[in-house]
Amino acid sequence: MSAQTDTPGSVTAVYQVSGMSCGHCEGSVSAEISEIPGVSSVKAVASSGEVTVVSAAPLDEEAVRAAVDEAGFELTGRA
Repeated sequence: MSAQTDTPGSVTAVYQVSGMSCGHCEGSVSAEISEIPGVSSVKAVASSGEVTVVSAAPLDEEAVRAAVDEAGFELTGRA
């Protein structure tokens, strides 16, 4: 399944996540956020703490917060 970030009608949001320090951290956060219904793409970058999420519609920030928490990290806000 390949996601296109330029698909009409898609929404891109960038979140700040604290505590990521490596590729494994990026993978954990990406995997949890990918489970949220409607999410088509997730790119986490440990060095900046930014997580870019592409979805079919705007996501509930609490759902994103819960997914990040489940991965063991903290959502500190939107970038």
